[in-house]
Amino acid sequence: MEVKPGYKQTEVGVIPQDWETDTMLRISGQIMDYRGRTPKKLGMEWGGGDIPALSAGNVKKGFVDFGEECYFGSDELYRRWMTKGDVAKDDILFTTEAPLGNVALVPDDRRYILSQRTILLQVDPQRASGTFLFQMMLSGRFQRMLADYSSGSTAKGIQRKKFEQLSVALPPLPEQRAIAAALSDVDALLGGLDRLIAKKRDLKQAAMQQLLTGQTRLPGFRGEWEVKRLGDVCRPQKGELITEATALPGEIPVVAGGQEPSYFHNRPNRTGKTITISGSGAYAGFVSFFDVPIFASDCSTINESSAYSIEFLYYQLALKQREIYRSQTGGAQPHVHPSDIAPLNLHVPADVLEQAAIAAVLSDMDAELAVLEARRDKTRDLKQAMMQELLTGKTRLVPAGAGHA
Repeated sequence: MEVKPGYKQTEVGVIPQDWETDTMLRISGQIMDYRGRTPKKLGMEWGGGDIPALSAGNVKKGFVDFGEECYFGSDELYRRWMTKGDVAKDDILFTTEAPLGNVALVPDDRRYILSQRTILLQVDPQRASGTFLFQMMLSGRFQRMLADYSSGSTAKGIQRKKFEQLSVALPPLPEQRAIAAALSDVDALLGGLDRLIAKKRDLKQAAMQQLLTGQTRLPGFRGEWEVKRLGDVCRPQKGELITEATALPGEIPVVAGGQEPSYFHNRPNRTGKTITISGSGAYAGFVSFFDVPIFASDCSTINESSAYSIEFLYYQLALKQREIYRSQTGGAQPHVHPSDIAPLNLHVPADVLEQAAIAAVLSDMDAELAVLEARRDKTRDLKQAMMQELLTGKTRLVPAGAGHA
């Protein structure tokens, strides 16, 4: 393949002439690897302190998730465990298996214990910017290289020696810092959107709890509410079983046992607005709402009626999602049949107009969430495009030959 002027072919692909390549070992001033170490091997136990132990469960793609469970250690355990020194803010955490390839920056200057399936890179500042290397390790090119050098059938992993010899492309340091700053700005925007979406979801959940139980009433409505069985409000119906092999080519989504339509068919068996409750499998009981024609297969359905607001009924069932999951029957292959959900108790206002008004409030909140989620997805796509341009040198933020200072 012909390489255009100003670029060169390397082991990591085509990069600008003034970029270099180097191995993870040479870039890292130190790689901390305590995999396989446990408190028992040190004659100790977890607990007795507040120093978190970060494992692969906590290290996600791009951030440390403190919502995941972790152990805590004492000062003495930390002293005997972390024998290579302290972890510092913006050091790079990397998961070597289960899952392979998650990368995050240490978020602060707290002390941490490096636990299962996680190693830490302290970057040589004369060779590379830690925040640049973090972005490079998140890139599609690096992740594909990891997959190529991984081993294992069920849980993919990479050996320490192979990881150390992985090569990355390195612009001059000023350009590394400029690239890292540009991508970090997008990460900050994504983080802000994620926090806003989480806040809006919490607000919606609180609104559902208040509005769907009658604890909070909308203005203008005063009628009594009743507690009714789902089977007394509507009549859930079974779908018509069809398989991917027997479905005919078409554009009608087939709703079966999962959270999303499984495949497509050439005709619907439900039209208008439909509530579906998955019939079997890991997600037996999952509640969905469709306002397009569907083919209901391995699921129960509730159709529109003038006797109730179907949107209100959907939100009622969504509020009771955990309870519906608990109604599963069967063993290895759980099921939820119409008879399993018919006994569900619902709080229902007698006035269908009040039902519709409540559903409209919650629908507006859903629409706001959808706009924010679409903006976040678009921003993620933008970052991926930026990474493809900046981390390969196709787009330069610093002119070629600007130096390595």
